[in-house]
Amino acid sequence: MMQTTFPTIENAKRDWYVASAKDQVLGKIAARVAVALMGKKKPSFIRDVDQGDFVVITDVEKLVVTGNKGIDKLYKFHTGFVGGLQEYSFDLMQAKHPEDVLKLAVKRMLPKNQQARSMLGRLKMFKGPAHTYGGQNPSPL
Repeated sequence: MMQTTFPTIENAKRDWYVASAKDQVLGKIAARVAVALMGKKKPSFIRDVDQGDFVVITDVEKLVVTGNKGIDKLYKFHTGFVGGLQEYSFDLMQAKHPEDVLKLAVKRMLPKNQQARSMLGRLKMFKGPAHTYGGQNPSPL
């Protein structure tokens, strides 16, 4: 008689991946990162068990977008006060907070549930080509 084994969080094997965002299109790299964080490429993937991998992204300040999105794409935040709507273009966000641009794109591609926070916690981003996770021997994404 055969038994089916279901994966659990305790015995999930988490791999490490590294990718450079230099001259990469924002949406394409965000989609690849989101799939790796969810663990969708694993043969034991189940939606209700978080088996995603760790992802290290370098050179986040060198992301690109296509067309006129540098000017037209707006990021909106609200301070919570009356009249507190803040709008920033992609170019301004990329200059001030390049990590937030990629983090928001990946966050919006993840499932809208409690697992998304732990998935997003496994995303590590760095300005420049150097990162501090060389000891984990990350493979290319």
